[in-house]
Amino acid sequence: MLPDAPVVQVAVILAATAAIWIGSGWLEEAAETLSAYYGLPAVVQGSVVVAVGSSFPELVSVVVTAVVGVFDMGVGALVGSAIFNVLVVPAVSGFGADGPLESSRTIVYKEAQFYMIAVATLVVTFSLAVIYVPVPAETIAGELTRPLALIPLALYALYLFIQYQDVGDADIETVREGVDIRRKWGKLAVGLLVIVVTVERLVASVESLGATFGVPEFLAGVTVVAAATSLPDTLVSLRTAQAGRGATSLGNVLGSNTFDLLVAIPLGVLIVGRVEVNFSTAVPMFGVLTAATVLLFTVLRTDLSLTSRESFVLLAAYALFIAWVVAETVGATGLLRGV
Repeated sequence: MLPDAPVVQVAVILAATAAIWIGSGWLEEAAETLSAYYGLPAVVQGSVVVAVGSSFPELVSVVVTAVVGVFDMGVGALVGSAIFNVLVVPAVSGFGADGPLESSRTIVYKEAQFYMIAVATLVVTFSLAVIYVPVPAETIAGELTRPLALIPLALYALYLFIQYQDVGDADIETVREGVDIRRKWGKLAVGLLVIVVTVERLVASVESLGATFGVPEFLAGVTVVAAATSLPDTLVSLRTAQAGRGATSLGNVLGSNTFDLLVAIPLGVLIVGRVEVNFSTAVPMFGVLTAATVLLFTVLRTDLSLTSRESFVLLAAYALFIAWVVAETVGATGLLRGV
């Protein structure tokens, strides 16, 4: 409905960014009130309530790419988004916090380590697809089927069970006086709707600009599109960090990535029945994601906080990742097959 001109697409990106900022504010405020109403710990609030909400753009993108038959693009954008989440989002939150961004042993020893298990589980699932449902191709490829998709979903069910146990162990007092629970649930739903709709427009405009200026699809997917779909996570984590709630901010990052890997990808498979996955491209990307997660785990473990210097280290690591992706795109390196 709009002219496909660069200036129009830039205007759409700016408007969508503003709308996402507003929607993420509604989401964060409603999630905080609902968590207090139900007595949820800060880590559970960040890793489940806020994380699932801010992960809806990635979920939508994976489902759409699975339906239209370009599932590899969806996986690439999702893994790129996950790398952005563990390197850039904590760094931005660290800069936005008043002093070092406070972490906790729960974040380091439960959320971060469980997330690394999630990455390993998805790699194993892809490996089983290559072994038992191979696809003849120049690269190593296989088909993810519905039974295989149940493996990561089962692990996410375990994750929710652990979070449920933590809620019972925390014994946090509920805050219910003066809370209109229906209004807060409605605000949460509206915030999610705003985020999903505006991120879809944002991604479409970014892809249009990429096509106009000749940016390769793979490069745009794992960098620009990945960053665009991670914008809600960035804004929500920044808001909570500025409010002095480091555990919620970091919990959102790790919980969002856990949801993306263990729910978003399998859900796309469950909807379409089976999808082909390029093992030669996916596994090296998951290797980079694992290294990025280990780096985040390391900097969070030092004094259980994230300093400005450590935030610079995370941003430098992301810059190296971008340089590697560009090198892969232009053919300077060849670790990814079939790009």
